[in-house]
Amino acid sequence: MVIGVIPSRWGSTRFPGKPLTPILGKPLVLWVAEAAKRAKRLDRVLVATDDERIREAVAPHCEVVMTPSALPSGTDRVAVAAKPAPEDVVINIQGDEPLMEPELIDALAERMARTGEEMATAACPIRTQEQLAARTVVKVVLRADDSAIYFSRLPIPCRRDGEADLSSGLYWRHLGIYAYRGDFLDRLIHTPPCPLEQTESLEQLRALWLGGRIGVIRRNDEGVGVDTPADVPVVEQLLLRRLA
Repeated sequence: MVIGVIPSRWGSTRFPGKPLTPILGKPLVLWVAEAAKRAKRLDRVLVATDDERIREAVAPHCEVVMTPSALPSGTDRVAVAAKPAPEDVVINIQGDEPLMEPELIDALAERMARTGEEMATAACPIRTQEQLAARTVVKVVLRADDSAIYFSRLPIPCRRDGEADLSSGLYWRHLGIYAYRGDFLDRLIHTPPCPLEQTESLEQLRALWLGGRIGVIRRNDEGVGVDTPADVPVVEQLLLRRLA
């Protein structure tokens, strides 16, 4: 079984109540749920929340699972909600990207079906030196088979002499969507954060620390999320353009 889970918390220091923010008159989280339900490879789509207001808004349209507020991460929330069998695949879908492409979800599911990798994620090209330098932009270095060697907030691979050549095909920006095998997801959430993860503040490094392989789907577009109220009109214009 392939299970798509959208973690959706009410609490946010920058944007409280973000999941129910109206986007063209519809709650943000519903845009994501509807996109996920259009994916062909998902057997089940559910929203994992800790708030009754979100449950009430979503329940008429999508399966909802209530989860404890005190869970340490979105990954834990996904695991608790999905309760996967060891052979299941669980896809963690960000709840703040209303322009999420169902085709990306399907591509992750297909990669997991044809490989023995414990996880899969996505990346797009880094296009500017500013993106490469920014610590808020997570970089990933790939093997020949498009599995991840390492993730970092620093510019990697580092060119010893001169400016990095962004046309070389070596510089990739990590996108925050994950697929997990059920047994590996269980192992991941029951393992304490490792020193690499604590240093870089990147949870996926725990998977590499444990010896897991993470496949990476290459995409052209980095996507557009709703991080602050100022992002709402931008996303609405993009949606209107898509719907036209």
